[in-house]
Amino acid sequence: MKIPRSVRISGEYRRAIAEIVSGSLKDRCPDLKGLISVTKADVSSDLKNAKVFVSIFDGDPAVVERSFSILKENAGFVRRELAHTMQMRTVPEVRFVLDTSMAYGSKIDELIKKIHKDEDDE
Repeated sequence: MKIPRSVRISGEYRRAIAEIVSGSLKDRCPDLKGLISVTKADVSSDLKNAKVFVSIFDGDPAVVERSFSILKENAGFVRRELAHTMQMRTVPEVRFVLDTSMAYGSKIDELIKKIHKDEDDE
């Protein structure tokens, strides 16, 4: 079964953006705090746009919001670094989207553990 080109390219962009964020962007912006992971990259079929989903783990919601705003402000820098990294004719415009699914899953796990703990106490 053949995998579509846009799916393969999305995976490559996800890896490359993760390296850029954890490397040169953190060096450039020391205010970028928290554990930042690129969970998904959706590149359009015409390779003009890319939606990059990121998760930011930190106990303080203000730090998460600040780090996300730094990422959005530096989307042009990430695109320029992608142009140097990827050998493609066009480099998509990068748009970051905050992925809260991991935080939501963690909250659900805590609720389930609390329910099981309450059942064991009874």
